[in-house]
Amino acid sequence: MKNLNTKAIYFDMDGTIANLYGVIGWLEMIIAREVTPYTNATPMVKMNILARLLNKLQKNGWTIGIVSWTAKNSTVEYNERIAKAKITWLKTHLKSVNFDEIHIVEYGTPKATVVEMPNGILFDDEEPNRNAWTGTAYDVNNIIEILKNL
Repeated sequence: MKNLNTKAIYFDMDGTIANLYGVIGWLEMIIAREVTPYTNATPMVKMNILARLLNKLQKNGWTIGIVSWTAKNSTVEYNERIAKAKITWLKTHLKSVNFDEIHIVEYGTPKATVVEMPNGILFDDEEPNRNAWTGTAYDVNNIIEILKNL
């Protein structure tokens, strides 16, 4: 059963906290079923500041999670490699954050259907995902400032 608590913050990864689309040749690599764009994506926010804020919010009762898609038109095997690459990326760039939830799901899965607290906050670069979210959704602008005000 879903928890209707709103004290949850979820992050998409690609284009939100990980600059997948800034990796040169990202689309060609994904079509070739390579995970390199997922491992080589640079952070889109100052990760040390983000980590401190997330740890503080978590201590204050907030659930912190990731909800991110695999590649479009993918295979089960490639999805598994993408999920592993994304988790490794999180452990590399946000190693001090102990996420309550990590959902790396098939492309197109409605994100609110897989998280524990769908009435929480979502940060996502894609407008259709924000529009479909059941809680409050923000684009990637001002992530740090929004979190500071919670």
